[in-house]
Amino acid sequence: MTFPSLRLSYNPRAIEPTDKNLSLVPYITQRTGEDAAPDNLIITRHPTGLRLCYADEDPRDRDPRGALWARCGWNPVDAQGRITGEPQWKLIHPHRQMVCMQTMLCQVCTRPARTPLGFIFLAGPRDYDPSQPSILTNQPPVCRRHARAAARLCKHLENDPMVFLARSAPLYGVDGTLYGRDGRGGVKVVAQPEAPLPYGHPNIGTFLASQLVRRLQSFRVVGLLELLKELATSAA
Repeated sequence: MTFPSLRLSYNPRAIEPTDKNLSLVPYITQRTGEDAAPDNLIITRHPTGLRLCYADEDPRDRDPRGALWARCGWNPVDAQGRITGEPQWKLIHPHRQMVCMQTMLCQVCTRPARTPLGFIFLAGPRDYDPSQPSILTNQPPVCRRHARAAARLCKHLENDPMVFLARSAPLYGVDGTLYGRDGRGGVKVVAQPEAPLPYGHPNIGTFLASQLVRRLQSFRVVGLLELLKELATSAA
C-alpha cells in the first residue's frame, strides 16, 4: 500500500449534488480509481487481547487512538492541487473523512472549521431529535464560508438542513466492520453494526474502521437562514 503525503484540496458533502455541472466537489468524496486496497487482514494475539492487523501494516493504518482503518486508494492531484477522478457522490473516502473529523477541518475546503458561533454541523431536516442531550455524527463540520454551499449541493439536506452549533464535539468512536477468526486461520466478517463502536469498547481490537464519529454536546439547533444571519452579525 502506498501512502501519500497529506494534500488538502477544495471540497461539500459526499452525497450527489443537485446540479451536476457545479465544480465544487467534497474533499471527503471518493473518486473513481480510489478503490479499496488489498487488506491482508490477520488476527493476532496482543497484550490487550485479540487484535486485527494488516500483514504488512504501516503505522499510518491506525488512528491516534489505535483503531485500524480500512485501506483505500488515493488518486493524484492536478496542477491546482485538486484530487483527480470522477466523483463517486455517494461514497466517502475513509481516510479523508477521518482527517477532517480528527482535526475538525471543513469538509468543503479543509480549512479550520471553528467559527465564533462554534462548530457548524449539518444534518437532514429529519435526521435527529434535536431535543436529545447529545448527537452522534459521522459528518465533518463545515466552515462559515461553505455552510450555504453544502446545504445547496446535498440532496439529503433538502436545502433546509438542521444546523447544530456545537461548542463541544469530543471524539466518540468509529463506524465500520467487526471481524473474527474463521476457524481456518483466516478472518471473517462477524457484524456490521448500525451504531458506531465507542473507543474503549472490548471489540475495538478486531474492528475495521471506515468513518470517525464525534458526539455533539453543548449545542443549539438553528435553521440555515438564522445561521447565516448570526454569521453575518459575528463578522460585522
